[in-house]
Amino acid sequence: MIPVFLRELRLALRHPAEALAAVLFFVIVCALFPFGVGPSPEALARLAPGALVTAALLAALLPLDRLFAAEAEDGSLDLLLTAGLPPAGLAAAKAAAHWAVTGVPLLLAAPVSSALLALPVEAWGVAVLALGLASAVLSLLGTLGAALTLGARRGGVLLPLLVLPLAVPVVIFAAGAIEAASAGGEPRPFLLLLGAFLAGALPLAPLAAGAALREG
Repeated sequence: MIPVFLRELRLALRHPAEALAAVLFFVIVCALFPFGVGPSPEALARLAPGALVTAALLAALLPLDRLFAAEAEDGSLDLLLTAGLPPAGLAAAKAAAHWAVTGVPLLLAAPVSSALLALPVEAWGVAVLALGLASAVLSLLGTLGAALTLGARRGGVLLPLLVLPLAVPVVIFAAGAIEAASAGGEPRPFLLLLGAFLAGALPLAPLAAGAALREG
């Protein structure tokens, strides 16, 4: 599992375009909101929690359709599965690598996007934490979706349709935490719900993705 994770990181460092595209998408979408709703800080601050989470999750979806596809095309996926590596372990390593390559850069860009959306500075820390938990859940759900759609015609179209409905609770909890922090409330209940969602997805998503890879 660890060698697969390190291999994914090395490949990402050699081809950083996908991670860079996700970060640029995230920042650009947040930068467009002031043009759409006007420059009023009050209006932007009301929209900021939902806009921030939605933009980050959509950006994290961009590289998911190639998570297993490239290795399936060149046959290396079959070699990994026949070499004795547990399919669930392979899926877990892929999910961890996706979060490290895509989720972490999004977290680094979160303060910039928060500033563009006029989110109060005191809520930036909660925004980073909520986005970290939400993006980790999405990496797990996205790995499951990528495994289920592997080999399907137009799998890149099916993947968001499969993953986004599952991510709705993540969007609600993460946006709720950021909104509570920006309003001076208590974000802890929302963060705990996000943590519970992550705790459930952490064992279940790799197992389900591994079963899909084994059957595929």
